[in-house]
Amino acid sequence: MKQKLLALAAAVSLIAGVTVQAADTVKIGLMAPLTGSWASEGQGMKKIVELLAEQQNAKGGVLGKQIEVITEDDGGDPRTASLAAQRLTTKGVAAVVGTYGSSVTEASQAIYDEAKIPQIANGSTAIRLTEKGFKHFFRTAPRDDEQGRMAAQTIGKLGFKKVAILHDSTSYAKGLADESNALLKKKGTEVVFFDALTPGERDYTTILTKLKGANPDVVLFTGYFPEAGLLLRQKKDMNWKVPFIGGDATNNADLVKIAGKEAAEGYYFLSPPQPQDLDTADAKAFLDGYQKKYNELPPSIWAVLAGDGFKVMVAGIAGAKSTDSGKIADYLHKDFKGYSGLSGAISFDAKGDREGEVYRVYKVDGEGKFVLQKL
Repeated sequence: MKQKLLALAAAVSLIAGVTVQAADTVKIGLMAPLTGSWASEGQGMKKIVELLAEQQNAKGGVLGKQIEVITEDDGGDPRTASLAAQRLTTKGVAAVVGTYGSSVTEASQAIYDEAKIPQIANGSTAIRLTEKGFKHFFRTAPRDDEQGRMAAQTIGKLGFKKVAILHDSTSYAKGLADESNALLKKKGTEVVFFDALTPGERDYTTILTKLKGANPDVVLFTGYFPEAGLLLRQKKDMNWKVPFIGGDATNNADLVKIAGKEAAEGYYFLSPPQPQDLDTADAKAFLDGYQKKYNELPPSIWAVLAGDGFKVMVAGIAGAKSTDSGKIADYLHKDFKGYSGLSGAISFDAKGDREGEVYRVYKVDGEGKFVLQKL
C-alpha cells in the first residue's frame, strides 16, 4: 500500500509539474513543409517565426510570459499534414501558424476547428478554404478569385489573345485555373487549351508538345514552382519561345535554380510583393534582422506571410488578454482592424479572409531576379 501511495504521489507531482511548466510559456504551433518539394518554403517559415518569437520574447513575450514555438513538419502532403495537426492539438498550443499549400491546409482545417484552435494559413489561397464556415480559420494570403482577376487583367494588358491554361489538379491550382478560365472567356479571350499535368514528374515534354500544338500566344500555369521551373527549362530545350505566366505559387527563388537563368528570363508571375519590395519601416527593420541572422533574404513572400501570421496570433492573444482559443478567434474577427503587418495592413472579414488588394505582377530578368512590373 505504501508503495502504491508513493507512486500515486509521484504521478500527481509529475502531472502538477507538467501543468506548471506548460503554464510558464505561451505555446504557438507552426505547421510547415520542412521536407518534400516545398521544403525551401517551410524552412523559410521556420526561420522567420523563430526570429520573430526571439524578438518578441526579448520585449517580454505576451501576457507576461515567454512564447514557445512548437513546430511540426507536414511534408507538403495532405496525409502527413493531418497527422501533424493531430500532434499539435495535443501539445497545448493556443494557436497555429501555417501551412503553405492549399490542399495541405485543407487536410488540417477540420482538425483544428474541432479542437477550437485558431489556425492562420500563409500560402493557402484556394477559395473554398474560407467557404466552409470554420470560425477558427484565418489567412494572411489573399484568395484565388482575386488572383484570377489579376491574371485575366494582366493577360489583357499584355495583349495576348489566345491563352493555354495548365494546372496540376491540386485545390489551389485547379481553383485558380477555373477562376481564370471563366474570367478570360467572359472578357472574350480565346482559351485554346485547358488541362493538367502530374506534379512531381521529371519529364514534361509530352504535355509541352500538346501545349505547343494548341498554338497559344501565352501559357498560364497555375501550379507550383518546382514544376514551373522544369516546364521553363524543357520548353527552352524544345526551342519553343511562347511566354509563360504563373500564379503566386511559382514565386520562389528555386524557380530560377530549377529552370536556369536563361530559361527563366521573361517569365511573368502574380504575387503579393516580394520581400525586397516591402516598404514599411517595420518590414525593412525585420528584413535587416533576418539577413543579419541568416545571411540571406527570405525565400519568398509566403514565408514572410507566415511571419505575419505569427505576429497576428501574438496580437490576438494580447488583444483578447487570454490564451483561450475562442476568445482569440472572436477578437480577430471583431476587433482586429488595420494591424500593421510586415506585408502591409491586415484585417479579416467574417470568413477569415484578408481584406484589401495585395497582388502585383513580376517578371524574371536576365540575372534571374524578380522585377516588379508597372503595367
